[in-house]
Amino acid sequence: MTNSDTHTISLYVANKPGVLARIAQVFARRGFNIDSLVVSSAIDGNYSRMTISAKGNLDGLDQIIKQASKLIDVIHCIDHSDEDIVTKEMALIKVGVDSDGRPEVLQLVEHFGCKVVDFTEASLILMVTGDSGKLDALVRMLQQFRIIELVRTGKVIMARGESET
Repeated sequence: MTNSDTHTISLYVANKPGVLARIAQVFARRGFNIDSLVVSSAIDGNYSRMTISAKGNLDGLDQIIKQASKLIDVIHCIDHSDEDIVTKEMALIKVGVDSDGRPEVLQLVEHFGCKVVDFTEASLILMVTGDSGKLDALVRMLQQFRIIELVRTGKVIMARGESET
């Protein structure tokens, strides 16, 4: 890992107001930019799972994990950057395309395993899931058309096997 790689951190936290702000502040104080943040309720609604992708100095990452772990509402904080994990992201992409370009877009849909979730005479909305590289590649391929809107969820992760996320 180089000194400014992207890190993937999961946190298991109490589902209370203000927890997200306190955790974001820990990252900001160490000079980390949060690239992606996903928060959702855990199986037990009293807790939430956070998945944070951030870039910054590797030396600061250990401090972030230590400081976040000390927060009263944080149950655990784990860096999954070098672990065997399942990583997925979802995107909705609205592409402006006329009838001449539509067959080519539909070939891309098939190749990338997308789903067309809206279809009009002038545009398509595509839904795609996969790792960040797959989504980035699709966006690059669609740039030859007119991308009207792009919405991405950010990464969600889960440790493989019996390991805890």
